[in-house]
Amino acid sequence: METRLYIPPSPNTPEVDFDFAARRLCLRGESYPESAVGFYHEILQRTRDFLGGLEEDEIHVVIELRYFNSSSTKMLFNLVDELNTAARAGNSITLDWYHDPEDDTMLEFGQELADDFPEIHFRAIPVENT
Repeated sequence: METRLYIPPSPNTPEVDFDFAARRLCLRGESYPESAVGFYHEILQRTRDFLGGLEEDEIHVVIELRYFNSSSTKMLFNLVDELNTAARAGNSITLDWYHDPEDDTMLEFGQELADDFPEIHFRAIPVENT
């Protein structure tokens, strides 16, 4: 398996930098692709394959999205569900959820993820948009 999945950002898709060898998965930018299923399909598949081979590992996840649409919401939920499954299997998953402190919707979605997936160590981190 390749040790890294990198997809550069576009105006409507986030930067995806999943460094599997370093156990660090990062999503940054905005996510409103024409087809969220199409965009996230490989990301979810590669992540699922990666997580399936882990045993008592530590994984650090960074999600720093300024905006995402409703179809991306489902894909993010699926991604975090995969991470939660890996956490239940004995891996330590830390998810840093970066959000604009003025954006209550983004913070609330992150808090919903934390509530829905209690196996993941969730950290909400406010960042000022520059």
